[in-house]
Amino acid sequence: MPAEPDTQTAVADGAPAPTDAPPLRIRPAPGASMPSRAHADDAGLDLASAEDVEIPAGGRALVDTGISLALPPGTVGLVCPRSGLAAKHGVTVLNGPGIVDAGYRGPIKVSLHNTDLAEAFTLRAGDRIAQLVVVPFLAPVLQEVDDLDTTARAASGFGSSGGFGAASAPAGPDLITEG
Repeated sequence: MPAEPDTQTAVADGAPAPTDAPPLRIRPAPGASMPSRAHADDAGLDLASAEDVEIPAGGRALVDTGISLALPPGTVGLVCPRSGLAAKHGVTVLNGPGIVDAGYRGPIKVSLHNTDLAEAFTLRAGDRIAQLVVVPFLAPVLQEVDDLDTTARAASGFGSSGGFGAASAPAGPDLITEG
């Protein structure tokens, strides 16, 4: 008789938390690192390089993780930058977030960009290079229309909400001030 799937997962304080998440099936190549979470309640699974790669100054590289996976139906994998790698070394996911569709079964590769214009960046097999966040998505039925409903914003686009300075406090009854 098949084993029942786990319905508990540990959280950072060690207490079990219920989960109804479907399994994420992963096929690692020989020697590849399995994705992992640094902390039990992290959203992102760390992806590691399966190869040694040097990314030239200002250059980019497509880095193999050595894994293939089967995302649960109705989900998408978002390949996102690792904040420490970006902040400390200027290395980021070029098309971040990258998209992994639920039907894709090929190798997971990460397009990395070295924003440092002076120094190359060297990766070794096993180095954590990105994170995979698995989220549900909607696949709406496309409907061609002659008109769209009106909104307060309408067609106002880039820069229409103001500059990049401090946000102003909202007006109205929800505003609580100390006095």
